[in-house]
Amino acid sequence: MVPWSTDNYPPAMRRLTPLARHKAIAIANALLAEGDDEGRAIRVGIAQARRWAARRQNIDPRSDS
Repeated sequence: MVPWSTDNYPPAMRRLTPLARHKAIAIANALLAEGDDEGRAIRVGIAQARRWAARRQNIDPRSDS
């Protein structure tokens, strides 16, 4: 399996924002490298990227943390 990229990614990631898609691709590629199957890597990558993006949006840019 060839790792996914920002130009070549699973159709399931099409509806993610570009930043969340980049994160999902990185997560899914890491899971593939660890031996997970493609379907699971895609599902987990998308779910984790959505959580990451939601947390990122809730951070107050004026805070130090």
